[in-house]
Amino acid sequence: MMLDRQNVAEPDTIPADDQALLDAYSRAVIDVVDRVGPTVVRLDVRAGDGPRHRDGTGSGVIVAPDGLVLTNSHVVGGATRVNVTTVDGRSFSARVVGDDPDTDLALVRIDSADTLPAATLGDSKRLKRGQLVIAIGNPFGFDHTLTTGVVSALNRPVSEGQGSYSQPMVQTDAAINPGNSGGPLLDINGQVIGITTLVAAPQGIPAQGLGFAVPADTAKRIADQLVQSGKVTHSGQPFMGVSLSDINRPDTTPGFPGQPSVPGLPRIPGLPGGRRGQQPSAPSGVDHGALIGDVQAGSPAATAGIQIGDVIVNVDGFDIYNPDELLARLVLHKPGDQVALTVIRGGQNVSVPLTLGEAPVQQAQA
Repeated sequence: MMLDRQNVAEPDTIPADDQALLDAYSRAVIDVVDRVGPTVVRLDVRAGDGPRHRDGTGSGVIVAPDGLVLTNSHVVGGATRVNVTTVDGRSFSARVVGDDPDTDLALVRIDSADTLPAATLGDSKRLKRGQLVIAIGNPFGFDHTLTTGVVSALNRPVSEGQGSYSQPMVQTDAAINPGNSGGPLLDINGQVIGITTLVAAPQGIPAQGLGFAVPADTAKRIADQLVQSGKVTHSGQPFMGVSLSDINRPDTTPGFPGQPSVPGLPRIPGLPGGRRGQQPSAPSGVDHGALIGDVQAGSPAATAGIQIGDVIVNVDGFDIYNPDELLARLVLHKPGDQVALTVIRGGQNVSVPLTLGEAPVQQAQA
């Protein structure tokens, strides 16, 4: 059979201006990899000893030349041994300086390290949706893997099987997989604007293009406190003192296994997110809002008269459809601010003024 070349479509030629932009983008990504890539490390972690020990692998980023590594709490939590491998193949033992499970951040210090290359933490407040980002990590043991994408959303409250994260996340479509946890999410200038943490897994199935990173501003605050005092105060974070659920699915936050909670409600052992036994059901006829599952004694919510079984449907004039939206509204405030809540109680709309408190001090776990 002879190919009729007259009917073969010729490939489109990329306009010169567009090609120049693509070339510039490629050069920028390559430059970031060359400059910042050496700061990304692999963490091999052993938790426990004896036949019941657990081994795991994650990522981290060197943030100080003396060997201080920023990573996720869930990567090194409970670690009895930590080994750090740099991109040039050098291996170091390390110790956990401290970790904060609520923000899923931890610091590890490399022992006997020479001066090492260090990344710069950027300003995550300046991030914009659609901004180009780069993730580097060690997914599934494929060391130093690079993926690219954009900032898909900002200030995204996220919950997962171990409870809620107390800080809204940066959402990205850059591919993130097991082993990426603790690695950097970088902007096109090579600054760390987030620490990659998890991917969405509705019904336990990992989703595509739905990854999340702890914002760099949060990482700075937590890292500074861990270095200086060994404890995390969460100072400046609004505190309400309740646990919440989606009224349509009382045991889940939309799209994620587990139970969300507003920062500050201590978790009860064995009950993720602060659950205490059976959750109340939503009032009949209520189809949106955040259902109150528990109220901490002495908390701002208790003082304001919030009750178990209330459904918060509005904050400061903004309708609330699920717990994520409530948290997104609250984190725009600071401790001491008064917010106007509308709750449904006994079939009636009730106005509740509430003065936000400050999230209590939590001791870092070393």
